[in-house]
Formats: sequence, C-alpha cells, structure tokens
Amino acid sequence: MSLYAPERQASPPAAPAVSLRPATVADAATLAAWDLEPHVIACSSDDPLAEVAFDGIDWTDELTNSAYELTYVIAEVEGRPVGVMAVCDPHTEPSHYWGEIEPDLRAIDIWIGPREWLGRGVGTSMMTQMIDRCFAEPQVKAIVIDPLASNTAAIRFYQRLGFVPEGRRMFEDDDCLVHRLSRVDWEARA
Repeated sequence: MSLYAPERQASPPAAPAVSLRPATVADAATLAAWDLEPHVIACSSDDPLAEVAFDGIDWTDELTNSAYELTYVIAEVEGRPVGVMAVCDPHTEPSHYWGEIEPDLRAIDIWIGPREWLGRGVGTSMMTQMIDRCFAEPQVKAIVIDPLASNTAAIRFYQRLGFVPEGRRMFEDDDCLVHRLSRVDWEARA
C-alpha cells in the first residue's frame, strides 16, 4: 500500500469551535491592536496610505457609548479572542450610515484580528452563528453587508454563505458591493 493512497491521507483539520460573547471595554486594547493589522486595514479602506483601520476609532469610547445603536461581539477559540462582529438595525441606527433603508433588517460587519486565524473556518462559524441569531428575531427579514468592491475574497466568502449582490454603492469614500441574505434563502439552504 502506498503512503500516498487516498485512504492514508490525513483529513483536513476540523474548524475550531468558535464561541461568541458581548464585547466589553476590556476588549478595547485588543481591537485597537487588530486595527493595525494590514489585512484588517485592507478590509476597511481602499486607501493605500491608511495606517489604521476604521479611521482610528477610539474603541473604549465606541464600546462604552454604542450599547443601543450597535452591538459588538467578540469571537473566541478556546477563550482567545480571534475576531469581532458589529451588528445593528440599519434602519434605526443613529448615524444613518445606510441612509434610507427599509425596516426589519440587520447589518453585520465582521473581521478576523490575528492573521493566523484567516482561512481556518472561524469566519464561517462566526457568520453562521450571527445569521442564526439575527433570524431568531421573527421580524428580521434580511441581513445586509457592505464589503469593499475591491475585497474579492470577502465577496466570495459572503456569496458562499448565500448573500446575493444588490449593487455597488459609495459609503463616504468607500466603494462597496452591497449584498443581502433573505430569511427565505437562509432557511432554504438545507
């Protein structure tokens, strides 16, 4: 029997178990450190000169003052933070980032902090759990996302989850390709 026979090849490693918890002010330093990572900067801006993601957001202030407009969730693997998500109702959130948009939606942003956790199933687990949480609210009919149009890896990731492109849109200086996932499509995926 050959050492390279299919029956002897190792199986790909299983995706790590990801748990989600509410972000707290104690996470601010971790989030600020992740904002310096080149892959995080690249998912937040097309500016080739950007040195920090999200315009250098003050995470202590953001986590302290956003309780009613935006929910931040930390993803952990074996108690170690590996990613973060921001979830809001785009119709009611006070900054009106999404402009005029219908009610009964949720908007999700996601990013993996440490580069070594990219491509290991963490993002899929994070999104799957959050999509299920969003659709557990009976009034939520769809979820919207706004990856940069240049972020083809993120776009492929979202489309594998069932998100459908709706069209390009400028959010301030960011050229994004807005996607939507309907409850009907998510529930029909099985």
